Amino acid sequence: MVSGYLIDTDTLSYAIKGNAKVINKLDEAFIQEGFVNFSILTYYEALNGLLYKDAHKQLGKLQKLIEVNRVLPFTMKEAKKAAELFSELRRAGITIGHNDTMIAATAIENNLKLITNNDRHFKHVPELEYESWA
Repeated sequence: MVSGYLIDTDTLSYAIKGNAKVINKLDEAFIQEGFVNFSILTYYEALNGLLYKDAHKQLGKLQKLIEVNRVLPFTMKEAKKAAELFSELRRAGITIGHNDTMIAATAIENNLKLITNNDRHFKHVPELEYESWA
């Protein structure tokens, strides 16, 4: 049973860009849970993209979101789960990126629902509960 949310990079990007629907859902989750979770990998992906674009205003929004929420580390437990997932999917002929596999493992191992718009990849991950807010 999941107990909380893990925000994927695409959803974080929507929030930083000011998507009202995503911001409202984040606000609801924040009120309900007190915080939402981000993977350190999502933080890396978002930070990497914004630094590349030299997007100072959006970097400030990212930092504010990170400061009032929780960033989960990628530990050996998540690494083991990600490797198992990646191998299982690969044997089934399904390829998704390593970062997506690691983010899915973080959600699974921490009993969190992944909030993503990336159904194309995450629909293949067994055990993963996810939904889109976009």
